Amino acid sequence: MQNSHNVLILGHGEMGHAMEHLLHANHQLNIWDKFPTDDFTSVVLEEAASDADIVIFCLPVNPHREIAETIAPLLKKDCLSMSIAKGLDEAGQTAAQIFADVFSSHQDYALLYGPMISEEIRANRYAFAQLGCTDIKNFSTVGELFSDTTLHIEHSADITGISWSVILKNVYAIMFGIADELKLGDNMRGYLAVAALRELDQIVLYMGGQAGSPYHLAGLGDLITTATSEDSHHHELGRLLAKGETHNIKGEGIHTLAMVRQYNLFDTTEYPLFQLIESIIHQPHDMKSQLKQYINQAFS
Repeated sequence: MQNSHNVLILGHGEMGHAMEHLLHANHQLNIWDKFPTDDFTSVVLEEAASDADIVIFCLPVNPHREIAETIAPLLKKDCLSMSIAKGLDEAGQTAAQIFADVFSSHQDYALLYGPMISEEIRANRYAFAQLGCTDIKNFSTVGELFSDTTLHIEHSADITGISWSVILKNVYAIMFGIADELKLGDNMRGYLAVAALRELDQIVLYMGGQAGSPYHLAGLGDLITTATSEDSHHHELGRLLAKGETHNIKGEGIHTLAMVRQYNLFDTTEYPLFQLIESIIHQPHDMKSQLKQYINQAFS
């Protein structure tokens, strides 16, 4: 029989609702949101944190540090904190880096990344993810948590690799939206997938991850989902750029580009497709000529 866990869900947005949908039947749920809607009553964060067996951060990465620092002294010793955040904070750090700083060796943490579109989860469709954690017992705990649900997980010990795979794929997904809006065809989409994965693998290795890590659910799986789904925010960003609608362009991929540049996280000139996307975002008026130049150089 499945063990029931006391789960604290942080954030009641799309993914908070998705986690609630997956877990409400078999587990005791408490849900906290900083800005709850009128029809939702949030628990008190500090009270719920002390009772939790598992805490799921269904939040953007920016508030992670403040919230983690708030609840860290309150958590039970064996409580597992888990994040689904796929971005960088204003210091250019991943959720994994924030957790490592705050929880250190005193508290277990994990990252859950892969093709997990909220609307599909809530429609009882399959979803898939990698759980990045160093202790296999945490993988067993999370596997038990999601047993008898439509979310299926596999283990990865390469926390750095899956973190950068899932974060950077948002940048590359923008290019797929651009290509689709420009009606460049399926051949271009196939090429972009290969070029993006090649660069992802190189960047992940440079950032300290393992070679080949992007070719799994957090990288390739989430890239294909994000880059091809018409419901994808980053695919839509690419379409908007191609239409010349450049005002108020926002998203995790856009923010990631800014953080990579601000903190010089890696040399973007080493990765031509990444550099092309950054250039198009800043100078979208001549994207066709930029793309043509990129292709010519790639095959020269």
